[in-house]
Amino acid sequence: MLLPGDPPNSFPPVEKALTDPDGLLAIGGDLSPERLVEAYRRGIFPWFDEDELPMWWAPAKRAVLYTDELQCSKSLRKRLRNDHFTVSGNQCFEEVIRACAVLRLNSGTWITSEMFQAYNELHRLGYAHSIETWQDDELVGGLYGVQLGGLFFGESMFSTASDASKVALVTLVDRCRTAGIPIIDCQQPSAHLARLGMRLISRERFSEELAAGLKQETDPAVWTFEPQPTKEPTAEPG
Repeated sequence: MLLPGDPPNSFPPVEKALTDPDGLLAIGGDLSPERLVEAYRRGIFPWFDEDELPMWWAPAKRAVLYTDELQCSKSLRKRLRNDHFTVSGNQCFEEVIRACAVLRLNSGTWITSEMFQAYNELHRLGYAHSIETWQDDELVGGLYGVQLGGLFFGESMFSTASDASKVALVTLVDRCRTAGIPIIDCQQPSAHLARLGMRLISRERFSEELAAGLKQETDPAVWTFEPQPTKEPTAEPG
């Protein structure tokens, strides 16, 4: 059990989560920026409902998307070429996380009020970023997550128009490639992400990727840009 006053680095080793199939590692603590950043640096993420204490997870199998393994269908490429949408970065972070919260609530899970405030603070501090998808000047899709070094930790996405969240993800991948970020942490698997190239790796492999990625430096300017036309993914590295 973590207490709110415990130091941010008081998490148990991630190996302690091995006995839980979903990777529950610890319960309690708070969502201070210091604790959240420390959690991500250790490969841990929070996930809990509104009426629960914070729960911290490190799954035995981690869902990731290597940015050179993005699978972009012909229909999605066509949509990207046809300028059906525009995309932007860090233009309305709060609106994106609010839309993700509504979507999760409708599906029976929560982005709690505590998490809403915590990630907005991470955004203010320069750790959390959003990608927005627009149609006729209306926000119709997007995603947000945390970037540390050479990793982007995806938290949630939403869509109110067909393919809008996929367009945001393609844009995220393109921005990651530009910044030299090779891996996006998707946390938990989904059929939606699997169609785009997500795969599962072991906790041990993820820890290795994490250790290497945290040594990288990236230009934070890559995340902030005004609405612009969509484009197909850049050529894969190598």
